[in-house]
Amino acid sequence: MCQMGHGHGHGHGLMGHGCCCGPGGFRGWRRFITPAEEMEGLLNYKDQLQKELAGVETRLKELKGKK
Repeated sequence: MCQMGHGHGHGHGLMGHGCCCGPGGFRGWRRFITPAEEMEGLLNYKDQLQKELAGVETRLKELKGKK
């Protein structure tokens, strides 16, 4: 995912192809990444999604408890 905060909408689906973002965040502009870099990026992305889901579930429990 782009860590630069400028919200451009290209390249993120393939973990940095054609973008300024690499699998581990900013790594300079590269058009192609290696399969190992792509796997690293996808594993990192999966980890971030799992953490986000845990946060959402926690917040939902908090909100349900306030009713």
